[in-house]
Amino acid sequence: ATRTKTADVERADSGIGQMPARKWRNRASETLSSLQAWEAHRPCTDCGERDLPVETDVQNCNQRRADLCEKCHKRRTERKESVLEFVNTEASYGEDLRIIKEEFYLPMQAAGLLSQEQLQGIFSNIQELIDLNENFLEILQEEIDQAFDQGDVDLMTVCIGEIFLEFVNMLPAFQTYCLQQSSSVNMLNALEKEKELLRIFLNVSQNDNTALRRMNLRSFLMAPLQRVTKYPLLLSRIIKATTEYHPDHGSLREAKSRIESHLEHINMKTKQEGNTWTLRSFRQDSKKKREVINIEMRETALKTVGWLREETRFVMEGSLQLAQPPDGQWVKKGSKTLKFQNMQVLLLVNMKRVSESSLESAEPGPVKDAVLVLIRDKNNGKFHLLREPLRLSNCIVSTDPDCDDTFELIEIRREAFVFRDSDRARTHHWFRQIRRYSRELGSWKKRRNALPNIMISTPHTRP
Repeated sequence: ATRTKTADVERADSGIGQMPARKWRNRASETLSSLQAWEAHRPCTDCGERDLPVETDVQNCNQRRADLCEKCHKRRTERKESVLEFVNTEASYGEDLRIIKEEFYLPMQAAGLLSQEQLQGIFSNIQELIDLNENFLEILQEEIDQAFDQGDVDLMTVCIGEIFLEFVNMLPAFQTYCLQQSSSVNMLNALEKEKELLRIFLNVSQNDNTALRRMNLRSFLMAPLQRVTKYPLLLSRIIKATTEYHPDHGSLREAKSRIESHLEHINMKTKQEGNTWTLRSFRQDSKKKREVINIEMRETALKTVGWLREETRFVMEGSLQLAQPPDGQWVKKGSKTLKFQNMQVLLLVNMKRVSESSLESAEPGPVKDAVLVLIRDKNNGKFHLLREPLRLSNCIVSTDPDCDDTFELIEIRREAFVFRDSDRARTHHWFRQIRRYSRELGSWKKRRNALPNIMISTPHTRP
């Protein structure tokens, strides 16, 4: 028989023998077990804990996020439900506002059931609330849609707190409506007794109009009050389900604090006007109390200057010490010779909006006007102006190296004021902000670079 060469023989085994093959399989099995154990105890992406349970059911494993622990998965689910509840209830509230306008206000106006003054007394600023709701809801819905389009099924990229703070100007609109609610209901009751056609219209609408869900006009008029008191509850649910490391966590807390402060302010104003009803009250703390005071000062300042709220920016506000030197030699004598009094000061800037979108209004437009409003400390429960607002277009602001704890504001052909804060750094911050907006106003200052040591000989007419 012819012997076959070794090279011509085709081997059928692995070439490593039985014993090495067994060891290799054991090692591969151990490695697979180690990988599975690491996979089961990998850190959670939200909390960083290594307590992920081993999933034996493939379907359950696919349903649950592979990189989240059970606790964080549950929290994300709760947060998503809370965010969707916030948006859905905002949409329902908007629908009630549209019913008030389309099923009550417009038909009553077209039929001549009430005069325009009576309609205004009953429905107050309902159109303003409708416009704010539509803009707010549009931005919220865009954020939800964008999150789903990007594969964010848990809506973790949706920042309700940031959006709410962008629309914080809607809170004064709620305040206007709430403060007129008592008189609106009283007027409606009186007119319903007086006008038979109005009474018939309201009864027929409630019973036959399916869009009203068998609810009367008074129930719908309560919708803004119910909505504004529900905001803190909805925000609290989102905060509870949002980890402190989430970028929206701080904004959510600030938004909740702002709305609670406005509710307390509304209750305070209601009490001052002698009404017995109040909105849902919240626990007072020093921070909310300060914010209520700030809200009242802003209202006083805005009413004084007469600007549109959406075009007004409150740059700075707070307590400053104010002195009025009798002559210009106070720098040589030192600020200690001046008699200072505590004053609440607000720096308001009237900005021309670049866009109609509320979110884009963060981009500052050209400065139309800027004023300093000086308010005496609260006396007898009310704020009082020290004088008419100081228009920065008529003022020069300057500082002197010899008195770096103060700055001076000179109103052309009128008065001089010296300001300081208890904190020197904050004094400098006030000075920089006032000088910044002062330089943008007044054609005569633009020609002379707003220098403080200039002589003005031409008569100047105050606006």
